Amino acid sequence: MLDYNPLHCLPSSEELPNSDDTPVDNQLQHLIPALLESTLAMIWSERWDWFFGVNMGIYYDPKQPALVPDGFLSLGVKRFIDEYLRLSYVLWEEKELPILVLEVASQIHRGEYSSKKEFYAKKLGILYYAIYNPLRRKKPLLEVYRLVDGEYLLMSGSPVWLPEIGLGIGRERGIYQGIAREWLYWYDEQGQRLLTPEERIQEAEERVNFEAQQRLEAEQRAQILEGRLRDLGVEPESLT
Repeated sequence: MLDYNPLHCLPSSEELPNSDDTPVDNQLQHLIPALLESTLAMIWSERWDWFFGVNMGIYYDPKQPALVPDGFLSLGVKRFIDEYLRLSYVLWEEKELPILVLEVASQIHRGEYSSKKEFYAKKLGILYYAIYNPLRRKKPLLEVYRLVDGEYLLMSGSPVWLPEIGLGIGRERGIYQGIAREWLYWYDEQGQRLLTPEERIQEAEERVNFEAQQRLEAEQRAQILEGRLRDLGVEPESLT
């Protein structure tokens, strides 16, 4: 008898479309999750058991089109499949649901507070669902929900601590790619914002420049001291 594995009959990530050809509504829907992804790549550089997708399709049913959240985080999966990276995130291959899904709302609402929220809770069972809407005026710009008994409950805190991930998520004004505005960031358990790669580079450059300035000032002080000693008729070399 032949061994039968139903998974072999399902399409693979190489056979499924890796784009739904739907453009993002605005640039923030790419930049905000990209900032979160790049920060994770820095703080989790030694970890290989996570993946953060940006505008990538999640296939949950071979008969249905992919979901394409603005960003999502999965734990317990390979960070890299191979040198060609992932084309999409196929649940029957990955065998791990994303632990966090992020939607960045725009002027055109696409069910972030209704149908998408219901689907992620009821159909997929995503533990954390975050919605960031920078255009909101009367309600919180960032809402983070946790799945409890099949329902999403709004979490409190600013930033919001996500214990299963070991990070918090929150919003704060900053500069990314030269753009000064409010962004979403990761935070540690004490509520301290984690530096982005750009900020780490800037911090390192400032430290190098500070140390170089200190060396220059020390050399200048030494030269002044040598000059004063010679004025007194003392050769500095004779003191060594």
